[in-house]
Amino acid sequence: MEKNIYSILAVFPTPNIEETAKYYNEVLGFRVVKYLDVKEPHVCLYRSEVEVVLLKAKSNKVYTNRELYGHGEDAYFITDNQESLQNEFIIKGAKIVRPLHLTDYNNLEFVLEDIDGRWLVFGMKQK
Repeated sequence: MEKNIYSILAVFPTPNIEETAKYYNEVLGFRVVKYLDVKEPHVCLYRSEVEVVLLKAKSNKVYTNRELYGHGEDAYFITDNQESLQNEFIIKGAKIVRPLHLTDYNNLEFVLEDIDGRWLVFGMKQK
């Protein structure tokens, strides 16, 4: 019997959990649910079927994959209607670091930089 894995949830440490949650809500359109008065304070962010969890970082700096490893984004969100989504984010003030393009591995995607410096990709493999 095959064992299925259905989804993945991103966990982002952040130095300012309130400001990061506000950014994800106002710019990226995520719904915010705060759990700040629990043993392990965190904020859950929801949009469509996606969930991102923010944790309070001990450091005042987020270390991105680019900084730690020399390349790479920090999260890849599988999505359709990339052009419309990119336009929505631009209107709300997102910093696009790679506009919508077709990669050499046949993904249609764009990349934005969030408030903490993470690079987030929004894309999908093309048929």
